[in-house]
Amino acid sequence: MGEKKKEKELHYPIDATLEEQVVFLLKNSKKTITTAESITGGLVSAAITSVEGASDCFKVGYVTYSNKSKRKLLSVKKELLRKEGAVSASTAKEMAIGAMMESEADLAVALTGNAGPGALEEKEVGLVYIAVCAGGKTKVLEFHFTGNRKEVREQACNAALQMVRTYLTEKK
Repeated sequence: MGEKKKEKELHYPIDATLEEQVVFLLKNSKKTITTAESITGGLVSAAITSVEGASDCFKVGYVTYSNKSKRKLLSVKKELLRKEGAVSASTAKEMAIGAMMESEADLAVALTGNAGPGALEEKEVGLVYIAVCAGGKTKVLEFHFTGNRKEVREQACNAALQMVRTYLTEKK
């Protein structure tokens, strides 16, 4: 009597890849995820689904490379895209919210940015916005990656997975 209930600690193998950690945490917290990707063109979805057992937690991946697909599939407002452009914090936020609403997942991660080689919408190469939406809140971070197109996209994918892992391991 009077003992505090010990919180269940979750541990994954020390050599687990980032995507394995994310899937482990999702499965153990009984949460589902969806992705909304522009700049990464499906890299985040591919990383998650490369892990055995991901079907227990992965709902759907949206690759919304064009503004029209962002509007039609994720309900990103046309006026927002016209005013701020596809590469903006607001667009990333709306993509994440739209993906979560459409898929009915517990968590959504969305990425938009410019991988180059040239400026897009007057936004510099390497500028990326990543949003994680869960529990009625959406967090958007701005990143400035360097390297060629492939390297920027890979860095964006890793940053997105890290944001998801951070969300899943934070004390709520």
